[in-house]
Amino acid sequence: MTGEPQDDCLFCKIVAGTIPATIVRETETTVAFRDINPQAPTHVLVIPKAHYRDAAALAVGAPELAADVLRETQAIADQEKLDSYRTIFNTGTGAGQTVWHTHAHVLGGRGLEWPPG
Repeated sequence: MTGEPQDDCLFCKIVAGTIPATIVRETETTVAFRDINPQAPTHVLVIPKAHYRDAAALAVGAPELAADVLRETQAIADQEKLDSYRTIFNTGTGAGQTVWHTHAHVLGGRGLEWPPG
């Protein structure tokens, strides 16, 4: 069920504390941790504690929680002292989503070219 922890979800297990992660920030509704395969000097994932499959599902099902995730991307940028950064939501396999729990990538610490990918 949407919003409920999923037994087979890697990020739900990180939220529950059963899989370790390098947590850099946590709020009542979100967790932020370092990506295990960083694509920039700073690469942090911000996830809602509630399970939503992707950014679109989160936006429809819990817009206030989507706002919390976005707010935390700025908090991470501030904490990491990034003057510029990129926030990315991959939605769907073709866009590179590999974990089916909404997550925002916060990338910074180097020049980020455009177009991405």
